[in-house]
Amino acid sequence: IVVVVCVAIGLTAESATHAGPSALDAASSAQATDAGAATPSPDAATPAPTPATTPVPTRTATPEPAAGTALALLKTLPVKGRAPKTGYARTRFGPAWADVDRNGCDTRDDVLRRDLRHLTLRGWCVVLSGILTDPYTARQIHFTRGVRTSTAVQIDHVVALSDAWQTGAQKLTAAQREMIGNDPLNLLAVDGPTNEAKGDGDAATWLPPNKVFRCRYVATQISVKAAYRLWVTAAERAAMRAVLAPCPRQPAYRDTMVGTAGAIPPPAATATQPAPVSTTAPGVVFYQNCAAVRAAGKAPLYRGQPGYSRKLDRDGDGIACE
Repeated sequence: IVVVVCVAIGLTAESATHAGPSALDAASSAQATDAGAATPSPDAATPAPTPATTPVPTRTATPEPAAGTALALLKTLPVKGRAPKTGYARTRFGPAWADVDRNGCDTRDDVLRRDLRHLTLRGWCVVLSGILTDPYTARQIHFTRGVRTSTAVQIDHVVALSDAWQTGAQKLTAAQREMIGNDPLNLLAVDGPTNEAKGDGDAATWLPPNKVFRCRYVATQISVKAAYRLWVTAAERAAMRAVLAPCPRQPAYRDTMVGTAGAIPPPAATATQPAPVSTTAPGVVFYQNCAAVRAAGKAPLYRGQPGYSRKLDRDGDGIACE
């Protein structure tokens, strides 16, 4: 029994000895395979990183201003530097408050009658008292005519005459300068001290304290400058654009006093149905002839009424187109 056991043990040991090299080789092979899988080849290609791209901003085209707006008219005005003030005087624009529309009333009273309410008049023309809602300050001012009180309400040239002189009015005729000095479109009844503070400033240096009125104020300046072929400075144009930015639909105003002298032509009246030509200022009307007065159903016109003029009242009796 002892001999058999020993033989069996010897066979087992011999089998293990013969099997050893194969098992070791297999283990070594497996380890090599695992190492090859874990370590990449130095020749393997590595993809290059994709660079980050910065989006290019797109420029939005500025829309063209609508026809008939102050912004559209502003684009037509020449841009130049201010000319010297040399030679300027108020008299270069004719007598103050001349009766240029020949209605029998001076221009100051025409504007007071237009802009004030609750009027007290002497005759047809002279304003003795009234109440002004001042466009520059939005305050109500009680006007009473008198040496010490009349200056509480003053008539402002929206385009100051000195500014007009330095932006092209030097080249106008004397008659055209008298027109701009008395043009209802260029005139407003306003608070006296505020008007004095404005001086001869343009839109780049002065704007009404009442911000609600600024769009209309600048539109009036543009309309007057276009009508009389004046220019604007670069700073003035920039200021006007800034004011009109919140109100791009603000219309320009047609000035009919200048006739063919201005850049804005007057409306054509047909021979069969003459039409009245009115300024944008309420209460001020201009008729080319009596045919236009009758076509508007306003004949006869009496001295002091809107549209009356001495050229229509040929016999001078105070009644036109009777």
